[in-house]
Amino acid sequence: MNLACVHGHFALIHGMHNGRHLVNLALVGFMGTGKTSAGRLVADQLHFDFLDTDELIQSNTGRSIADIFAKNGEPVFRQLERDVVNDLATRQRTVISTGGGLPANAENLAALKTHALIVWLCASEEKIWERVRNQSHRPLLHDPDPQRKIHELLALRTPFYRQADVLINTDLRSAREVAQQIVLQFKLATRTGR
Repeated sequence: MNLACVHGHFALIHGMHNGRHLVNLALVGFMGTGKTSAGRLVADQLHFDFLDTDELIQSNTGRSIADIFAKNGEPVFRQLERDVVNDLATRQRTVISTGGGLPANAENLAALKTHALIVWLCASEEKIWERVRNQSHRPLLHDPDPQRKIHELLALRTPFYRQADVLINTDLRSAREVAQQIVLQFKLATRTGR
């Protein structure tokens, strides 16, 4: 069980901005927590662009994530993620939906924090499994025991996810409700005259 997520539906994790110039929003969290679905809604509401880092990698390489993992391995994919994150530093007014493992690289998280409010969308292991169990495009779940894999990956990644500015539990929220909370937090973090 992901205790960091279960005990609260919403929380400010860190002091938000600490003088950062927040021009973008970055959604981090495990697969199946709603980053893409809520992110698209947030982008619409804020009139921002929407970028999914996995989709950007697929577009840049002309290959699926599963193909990259199968033929080149996870280290090559993680390097492609780092390249994408570095390119995002020039963006403004963009909602960035990150791949689930992207924030597990401290350099990626630090780079995103230079220009984006980081929002951790989390869910319980049970809810994640319920949401992703029938999705064949998730290479990290091509495991004999995918529920164990979810547990292991969450244990590895949660310390990185905890470095986000805001935490939103998506277990019992619709994508629309999650999006509304993200928009509210972004507006609070970027309001002038604090």
